[in-house]
Amino acid sequence: MLFSLALIFLLGMFLGKIFDKLGLPKLLGMLLTGVLLGPYMLNYIDGSILGISSELRKIALIIILTRAGLNLDLKDLRKVGRPAMLLCFVPAVFEILGVTLLAPKFLGLGVLDALILGTVVAAVSPAVIVPRMLKLMENGYGRDQKIPQMIMAGASVDDVFVIVLFTAFTGFALTGEMHAGEFLSIPVAILLGVVTGGAVGTVLSWLFVRFHIRDTGKVLVILSMAFLLVSLEEMLQGKIGFSGLLAVMAMGIMLQEKKYEVARRLSGKFSKLWVAAELLLFVLVGASVNLSLVLTAGLPAVLLVLLALLFRVLGVFLSLLKTPLTRKERAFSAMAYLPKATVQAAIGGLPLAMGLPSGEIILTVAVVSIVLTAPLGAILVDRSYEKLLQKARK
Repeated sequence: MLFSLALIFLLGMFLGKIFDKLGLPKLLGMLLTGVLLGPYMLNYIDGSILGISSELRKIALIIILTRAGLNLDLKDLRKVGRPAMLLCFVPAVFEILGVTLLAPKFLGLGVLDALILGTVVAAVSPAVIVPRMLKLMENGYGRDQKIPQMIMAGASVDDVFVIVLFTAFTGFALTGEMHAGEFLSIPVAILLGVVTGGAVGTVLSWLFVRFHIRDTGKVLVILSMAFLLVSLEEMLQGKIGFSGLLAVMAMGIMLQEKKYEVARRLSGKFSKLWVAAELLLFVLVGASVNLSLVLTAGLPAVLLVLLALLFRVLGVFLSLLKTPLTRKERAFSAMAYLPKATVQAAIGGLPLAMGLPSGEIILTVAVVSIVLTAPLGAILVDRSYEKLLQKARK
């Protein structure tokens, strides 16, 4: 295991730096590291690491969403309330609709299988989006219109919405039954996640006032509570909707609201943790990519993913109607909503594991979506924000 970890960090940092020098996102080097070291090529990643890959990826997501919460101001979220709320589900619905319309023609799938495929590829990747939006906030780009805050808030709920739909559709494919309660769990999961996370953040802010705890200790306390919130989601699964990752973000937001200076310092600590977490996350995502599936997918799978993105872009533009954003700012928002990675790596193989006849096709398209959209979205955001967004005056 130690040898594998050494390879992951050393090669991941090396290739990340090379891509950075070439003017490309570092995550491309990290993904490539995972592909090279993963089980489908050199097979140098220890099986014990691959066995807990999903848990390690979740820890990385917890770190970046906590940092996002510590940087989100409730006043800013209120100012962008309506478009942020629409971005939570409208682009995903449009992309699912696009896949449902196109997959039967391109891949010969039935409507239900196309719906399942749509939910697999429709979730955006907070791991790609959030660090970039935090960077924009720190540098002042889009700050006046609260664009980074709006995108981060929408992306964090987008995943909850899509995963619940995925669960409902796969359940129907297996049992032939679909219950209204599964769809009602979407608002319940969002509401309970926000309320519970906010309550935990309030208690922690009080605790940090009553007891002197060094910032490093505060980070450990916050991480421990974040792990408990995500564990609570697993405990409540099948009983009541609850979003652990959304609760983690809400906890950070409430800490920022109650203790701004403390949140600012802790955000710096979490940004240092993210350096290692990001590497581990994207290397493990890359390790889940079977390039042979991409090579055999053919033009239909590639076209399906790219055309489905056009439906997503349309959904973003509709979500931003009647907002003061300029055309450039709306174009940037649409590009920022393209990357897919973490959710596809997590659930892409589940239909195959469930024994669904379309499972292999769904897994193949999920892998194609990672390979195409994660680099595409990251590159477009990194190359365009200075041209499309206004920089706030100091």
